[in-house]
Amino acid sequence: MPSSDSTPPGETLPDLAAIRAAFPALVQDTVFLENAGGSQIPGVVADRIHAYLRSTYVQLGADYALSKYCTQLVEDAHSFARTYMGGDGRGEVVLGPSSSQLCRTLADAYADTIQPGDEIVVAECGHEANIAPWLRLERFGATIRWWRVDPETGASPLANLRAVLSERTRVIAYTHVSNLLGEIIDVAAVSALAREVGAHTVVDGVAFAPHRTLDVDAWDCDWYVYSIYKVFGPHMAALFGRHEAFEGLTGPNHFFVPADELPYKFELGGVSHESCAGLLALRDYLTFLTGHKACTRDTVVAAGARWEALEAPLQARLLAWLAAKPGVRLVGPGPGGAPRVPTVSFCRDGQSSRAISLEAEHRDVAIRHGHMYAHRLCTALDIPPEDGVVRVSAVHYNTPDEIERLIEILDPAL
Repeated sequence: MPSSDSTPPGETLPDLAAIRAAFPALVQDTVFLENAGGSQIPGVVADRIHAYLRSTYVQLGADYALSKYCTQLVEDAHSFARTYMGGDGRGEVVLGPSSSQLCRTLADAYADTIQPGDEIVVAECGHEANIAPWLRLERFGATIRWWRVDPETGASPLANLRAVLSERTRVIAYTHVSNLLGEIIDVAAVSALAREVGAHTVVDGVAFAPHRTLDVDAWDCDWYVYSIYKVFGPHMAALFGRHEAFEGLTGPNHFFVPADELPYKFELGGVSHESCAGLLALRDYLTFLTGHKACTRDTVVAAGARWEALEAPLQARLLAWLAAKPGVRLVGPGPGGAPRVPTVSFCRDGQSSRAISLEAEHRDVAIRHGHMYAHRLCTALDIPPEDGVVRVSAVHYNTPDEIERLIEILDPAL
């Protein structure tokens, strides 16, 4: 049954024009189709950050009223992030400047516990942020095992993961969605395999989070990280960890901060207070998007469903056009293939990805070319990393007309 916060029957949700009007940057002529690098933010988020910096820029933990207010605001931001990720009652959320930094912090905490012979499984399809920190653990005695991709499709079959797991596996570090391929990996299935051998899972959800609802409870993962600045928020990131996963690990904060003072023990130097204010303002956008009266977990779920519905025609049109172009290699699932998000990469035989990308960029359509920090994946797929792929990444505020504008520009080039 719908919750009391659900949109009343017959009430009209904001249309795409109203949604776009909530994002001040979208009034520009630039077409933003490079959202996987960082999304635009609603005006309410920018306004809240501005207001915080102007009137409440004080330190936390003091006894005067303004400090108490800001302390509560930062606590509320952690609470909202936990609810947003579906982790209430399951664990804690650490906030930080980026997913790359949070992955490094987490791997360093594991380094203190590594024993010779412990094995770390790393996914070849991943972003370097969730690869390099784990490779460093070799110097502490860990053995690295690779979850290899299919060199033809780029997919990461579960059979390839099963083949490298053992009772010595400590950590499986992988990506929910490759920021090159767009394909969605079954997190719950990986968690089940990890439980069989007693391993922890560290999931990079950066490329998944802007498109779907996060649900760390249902997925039963130990750690899940995503970049808030790629999901319509300020430049910060969130790392969820299960209560059990935190046990035995010590964060990098000062020696006098107790090990069990979470999440602060993992937030060296504290978090950006103004970014916490902006993160909380995202609740206002989610209620606007869904028609809910208050931002609850139901609101988060409803927002994810709206994002998916608005993105579906954009993804279908772009994939169909690319699949029909002779000589174009679609890197990732094509039309009717495995579940995916509208982060779409491609190459063309005998043509530079940079040259193709510039055709659009010179006409104010923002896309991107390169390895997108998936350097190892490009190598595995026999794609020269320096030139890489052309990547188009849409989100829910993009329009069918913007996709048609991109196609009109690129069609002669392809």
